[in-house]
Amino acid sequence: MSRRSDELALLASAKPRLHIHEDAALNAEPPVEQLDSLLTPIASFFIRNNGVLPEPADPESWRLTIDGEVERPAEWTLAGLRQRFETVTIPAVLECAGNGRGQFSPATDGLPWGLGAVGCARWTGVRLADVLEPSAPKPGAVYTGHHSPDRSAANPDKDAISRGLPIGKALAPETLIAFGMNDGPLPHLHGGPLRIVAPGYPGSAWQKWLSRISLRTQEHDGEKMRGTDYRLPVRSIAPGEPLDPADFAVITDMPVKSLITRPLSGFAVTSGEPLRVAGFAWSGATPVASVAVSADDGLSWREAELEAGEGPFAWRPFSVELKGLGPGPVTLIARATDISGRSQPLAMPWNPRGYCNNVVQRVTGQIIP
Repeated sequence: MSRRSDELALLASAKPRLHIHEDAALNAEPPVEQLDSLLTPIASFFIRNNGVLPEPADPESWRLTIDGEVERPAEWTLAGLRQRFETVTIPAVLECAGNGRGQFSPATDGLPWGLGAVGCARWTGVRLADVLEPSAPKPGAVYTGHHSPDRSAANPDKDAISRGLPIGKALAPETLIAFGMNDGPLPHLHGGPLRIVAPGYPGSAWQKWLSRISLRTQEHDGEKMRGTDYRLPVRSIAPGEPLDPADFAVITDMPVKSLITRPLSGFAVTSGEPLRVAGFAWSGATPVASVAVSADDGLSWREAELEAGEGPFAWRPFSVELKGLGPGPVTLIARATDISGRSQPLAMPWNPRGYCNNVVQRVTGQIIP
């Protein structure tokens, strides 16, 4: 079989209900109903790739190199990482920066993701800061550069992606080199045997199949780190306006967001019966403070009960019971707000690359007389 056929067969076996996007790389997302749990099952977790999947690796032979702006370059085996450093587990949301891009009008470049390029998992590994410490980063190190063996689908001599983290985030206690997911080994489709986990940052920063970390004296300039890739404009840019990379900055924080998982679009409820609305809310660096739900297109709001979730970087369940809805069509909206007061916008916040869409979700249904 061809490499593409192998990838599709692997995906069909591991994740049979995901929608596969038409792209040279393997990219797929679940329907919303598969995201209705505190921890997203691996079989329901989205897949995002920028190139061809590398061949599955033997974890015993995998090596992670630490080099660049360090006093003592190092090479670690998976067993060495486990033996030398404390193992920690952090529940965290992983979301593609392009999640929801398919809603943008006018359309933008990039995969037209629906709402399923997100999931919440329990990630297990060692702290990146702990692994860097024995190599003694030099004072001039301001960024990490991450490297892996996946190659461009168009050019096998080119990296598929090579991104990095500001040194402050690299040394933050929540940033991991992970080898586990949902209490099991990290699957090959999700970057096994090693990947970066950078809670609050877009999925592009969570480098999969991690084989090398090079400390840099400047912002990393690897593949998909330049131009307008995974960057937001620092000023308003109108559709069709020429793009200047100087007007864009790397995405380092995901916006506050919510997802209604019950009921689903197309629902029907008999008039007089209570309607329970439930889902999840999450954010990047700034925690979620509240979620409000509307059944009249934002004219009035009901505060939802917001539960704790699995941890500070995990999504939080919300629910509310709506009563007294009259017969006819109804549109449900959930709107999350973070502790700084930022709320999801009611109208689409367009940008030329289609990143960080956190417009409120609308779920339509009927109240039957």
